[in-house]
Amino acid sequence: MKHVPVESSVIAAVGYDPSTAVLEIAFTSGDVYRYYAVPPSVHRGIMSADSAGRYFARHIRPVYPSERVR
Repeated sequence: MKHVPVESSVIAAVGYDPSTAVLEIAFTSGDVYRYYAVPPSVHRGIMSADSAGRYFARHIRPVYPSERVR
């Protein structure tokens, strides 16, 4: 999955696979998490948000199941 860098103090890059609805977030800490059943609109939302970290905290972390990849 290709990751696209984002301007954020918390998130380094975001990847998305629309065929599986998997969103992958690489954090500046080095951790990488996958979020499942994420619609394309949420991916668009984090990529266009004024604050990717705030968008993540409000619209992704509390909503979608996840697993730590590394």
